[in-house]
Amino acid sequence: MIMNDIAESGLTLDRGPQVLLDTVAQDPAGPLSVGIAGPGGHGKTALLAELARVHRRAGIAVRTVAPQPGEAVDPDTVVLVDDAHLLDDARVEVLLRLVATRRHRLVVAHRPWPRSAALSELVDALRRDGQAVLLTPFTREQTAAYLAHSPDLGRRDDLVDFVHTQTGGVPRDVERLARGLAGADTRTGALVNPPRSVVAEFGPDLDVQPATVRRLLLAVAAGGTLPVSMLGALVDLEPAAVDDLIATTRAAGLIGADGRLAPIVRRAVTTLSPTTDRAAVWRRLTELQLARGGAVLPLVRSLLAVGALGDCPVTTLTAAANEALADEPAFAAELFAAATAAGRPAGAEQALAAALAGNLDDALRLADRLLATAAPPDRRGAAVVAATALAHRGHVGRSVELYRWAGTASATAFAAVGAIASGDLGGPAEPPTGDPTGEPPTMHASAARLMATGVRDSVSGPPTAALSVLVQAAALLEPDGRAALLPDSPAALAALTAVHCGELDIAERVLHRALAAGVGGPLMARRHRLLQAWILMVRGDTHAATERLATVTLDGRQLESRDLLFAAAIRMGISRRNSDLGALKRGWGQALEAVVRHPVDLFTLLPLGELAIAGARLGDLARLEPYLLQGRALLGRLGDPPLWSVPLRWSGLHAAILTAEPAVADEHVAALLAAADHSRYAAVVAAAAESWVEVLRGDVDPIRVEAAARGLHDTGFCWDGARLAGQAAIRTADRRAMTTLLECARALQGRPSGGSTPATGATTARATGPTQQGLSDREYEVAELVLAGLTYREIGDRLFISAKTVEHHVARMRNRLNCANRTELLALLRTMVADRASDTAGQPWPQRAVR
Repeated sequence: MIMNDIAESGLTLDRGPQVLLDTVAQDPAGPLSVGIAGPGGHGKTALLAELARVHRRAGIAVRTVAPQPGEAVDPDTVVLVDDAHLLDDARVEVLLRLVATRRHRLVVAHRPWPRSAALSELVDALRRDGQAVLLTPFTREQTAAYLAHSPDLGRRDDLVDFVHTQTGGVPRDVERLARGLAGADTRTGALVNPPRSVVAEFGPDLDVQPATVRRLLLAVAAGGTLPVSMLGALVDLEPAAVDDLIATTRAAGLIGADGRLAPIVRRAVTTLSPTTDRAAVWRRLTELQLARGGAVLPLVRSLLAVGALGDCPVTTLTAAANEALADEPAFAAELFAAATAAGRPAGAEQALAAALAGNLDDALRLADRLLATAAPPDRRGAAVVAATALAHRGHVGRSVELYRWAGTASATAFAAVGAIASGDLGGPAEPPTGDPTGEPPTMHASAARLMATGVRDSVSGPPTAALSVLVQAAALLEPDGRAALLPDSPAALAALTAVHCGELDIAERVLHRALAAGVGGPLMARRHRLLQAWILMVRGDTHAATERLATVTLDGRQLESRDLLFAAAIRMGISRRNSDLGALKRGWGQALEAVVRHPVDLFTLLPLGELAIAGARLGDLARLEPYLLQGRALLGRLGDPPLWSVPLRWSGLHAAILTAEPAVADEHVAALLAAADHSRYAAVVAAAAESWVEVLRGDVDPIRVEAAARGLHDTGFCWDGARLAGQAAIRTADRRAMTTLLECARALQGRPSGGSTPATGATTARATGPTQQGLSDREYEVAELVLAGLTYREIGDRLFISAKTVEHHVARMRNRLNCANRTELLALLRTMVADRASDTAGQPWPQRAVR
């Protein structure tokens, strides 16, 4: 019966207290000498009350008051003493004598601190003669068990997690929060903060604490790790006294063993303390932290979390903003703005933070204002911010002007990069090594200098030298480049150069390292991800390219004009490689807008070339022709550097193929052949271009075609290589050559030979065909509708034929094209339908005049 009563009591107990209760329930009259230790709120009083109930049920008298000196105590009475840490030494001595007689049954509960010498002796005696029980916070399982007693709360995991996290498992606080939540709205979305009524229950606990304890709680509530020396200065105590103060606060159950406050206690401390006390403590705390050179960002972050940022002095806000600049530029901008609202004049750091966060509107607005009103140092910094923002928006000329006006070594180097990008080689051959403004030769300045050198080498020297210098520049910024404000990153320029060299592996690695290191902050992260997507697209992995492209806009910010141009070109390039004519048409308008928004420069020739092919595919190349002319004129001003001109020529060749302009194609082939000696990639592209045009003229040399296709594949241009082999397979009349080239195309796509395995994802979209026969007009109509996803019945309704006739058309196409399965047929039809625009399959081009 007694055991059942214990089970129904509702107590949630750890193993030690449970063993004690079980022992007493089995033998209420047995020996009893127990010391119970635990901070305030950990259940000492509840455990004593349960012990009293068990004894009284057994008919045993219970005394709950410590005896006075000289007072007789009946040995048959159980003595249960709570809060023994509050007893004077005389009464503790009485309890010690009762233990020594070994005739009395005694349970003494106390906090771990304060502990006098007499209490320590009593605790030791109880442990020797009986047992010591230590009360600890609830585990998550115990919190769940406690909440299960409430029909309004039950065993919801989200509720258990909320209560346990908020309270740290302190039983008193679990009980308070559970009581406050019972009957309240406890939907998942509502579990954010504890009810105000529960927080208010902590008021009496805080009011009884000494002033020094309340100041300590406010300091700990501010967050961060606080050394004893700093706390001593805050509460005007010596280090030893601070240790005692912390122990007292921990014994009160207000601070955890790890020295931190549970969230619900922290909220109570911050909201229930007088505003003047809170402001005074936190102001003093920030002053002490600044004086010792410590970090104030954790402190300020904590104050923001409880809505007390207004209590921070301007100096603290500014220091915290500078600390946040590298890793959290958006937060740094917010803190700078708060400091400005508190009376600090806006400075270049605030504009820098906005720019690094990618908020170029605010950055330009602040920088322009500072250029007109600030002191010279801030004006120079503002000029750099404005120049960088304008570079990202395509205003290269104005950006170069501002960089040159700023005059620092890094700004001058960035100006040189911008000038070359716009086709101006008239600047100094080398950026200056010294800096009249006094800028130290930091890694940032050194990287900028190498960037300028690498870009100049890319237009006037061997590509290997340019790539090496740019990779070195990228490596310089990796250790500490998060707060580097860059018009373009050395990693991005190295990747662009590597793509133009056919070194896609190098491009991928340098971009991966830059993203991992956070070089350039969020402002440059998009650029790096876009270039990663570009490389995936070039390799033919359109599915992965699409996924990577999607990560670029996850933060919800609009793309700046340069990034917008690359994103538009990647979307169109993916659609073209997937033979998705509908997506090409839908994206063309946005692509044209992106071209209009960003002036042509050296570093946007890649997307311009990709869009030229898309425009040719859509029959709308004329709208891009003015921009292509600008690109060719820019290259002309730079002396037609092969590194940058070869990819544009390659794109021009494919645009000419799609628009059925043999003479224009021959011109591009001749230019590519003239540049073939410049680099391995140029030689590969020249050979592929020549072979491609020969294929279109019906002159298919399978050995040369396969060599050219594999050369493209080996330089990373897997899709182009597979397509060249597939186009040759379609156009050759030699069935053995057709089979060989088809196997080559499949191998370059990563597909098994024979085509027996269904292709998926990007591979399906890139499949090529094995026949030179072509399809009838009706079969092309059927093929287009099948690819659009229509059923046989829907196709029949559209073409005024029966569904059975449609089925016959599809079966005939599959047999004629020698496809092993429907998946392979669909892959082949995509390519053939896409190629029909140029209609070159059955119409060989005239022989080329220039060889």
